[in-house]
Amino acid sequence: MRLRSDFWVKAYLRQAAVGGCPGAVVRHGDDTAGAIFIKVNRLDGTVALFGPAPAGLDDADNDRRFMAIHGDRPVPESEADALLAREARFDSDLWVIEIESSGDAHFLDGWLLATPT
Repeated sequence: MRLRSDFWVKAYLRQAAVGGCPGAVVRHGDDTAGAIFIKVNRLDGTVALFGPAPAGLDDADNDRRFMAIHGDRPVPESEADALLAREARFDSDLWVIEIESSGDAHFLDGWLLATPT
């Protein structure tokens, strides 16, 4: 059984805070099953964006898994925000979490699917 979205978000934000990266809920989705997007603000005008992995991949039925939306490259914040706005029009239950990290910290170790090479 998958952990409720609100519990997962609280734990994620706490982990990021302990790691020295403040974060906030930018968009509050459905408490029980809302999809979660993580926006890592790199504090230089670019962001790394992570979203739910496609269903059925790597135990995604039982556990949350994430993938880098734009691969390994950071994108302008406006580009990520436009993508999130399109997703929100499609799914009104989604969450958007933003953390600030001047490095590459995303705190998704163990939750992130490997990027194909």
